[in-house]
Amino acid sequence: MTLPEPLSPDEVDDLARRAQTGDRDAMELLLAQVRPRVLNLCRGVLPYSDDAEDASQEALLSVAGKIGQWHGRGRFTTWLHVVALNSARTTYRRLKNLATPTDDAPLERPDPRTTSIIAGTRLDLLEALETIERDHPTLVQPLVLRDVYGLAYDDIATQLDVPLGTVKAQIHHGRKLARPLLRGGA
Repeated sequence: MTLPEPLSPDEVDDLARRAQTGDRDAMELLLAQVRPRVLNLCRGVLPYSDDAEDASQEALLSVAGKIGQWHGRGRFTTWLHVVALNSARTTYRRLKNLATPTDDAPLERPDPRTTSIIAGTRLDLLEALETIERDHPTLVQPLVLRDVYGLAYDDIATQLDVPLGTVKAQIHHGRKLARPLLRGGA
């Protein structure tokens, strides 16, 4: 399969607006355009390619079904980050629940923490985010959008529809809670 020619951010936003109006061709082109980005975002969270691929497909289905939730305030790709992140985290939770071993059924995969520093770090981060989310659910998305995906504070504020100062405070507080939960954190 050949990848479509990359479009500018303005062209992607325009495609998304057309897809919101029910233009099926625009939706197909939009999904083809963003698929590589979504897959890379999911790979940034999930250590196994097959899992990232599954999360990517779920994210693309969410984009197609929930495109009306993008209000056009920020870039479409910023909204897409949130959708992909949520899909990757949902996939992680589902896999974590399925991977609970029993005495007579060992895990099919080795723990990535023992076989890959990068995969282990990702899993440690996901575990820390799960812990933070239990008591402070509003801190997780801003923290991940900033520290995992590198989005600018103002883009995060626009996407999450919260004041810039709130985003900065949420990220600061989220980092303070994450540090002791991460391996080697002090």
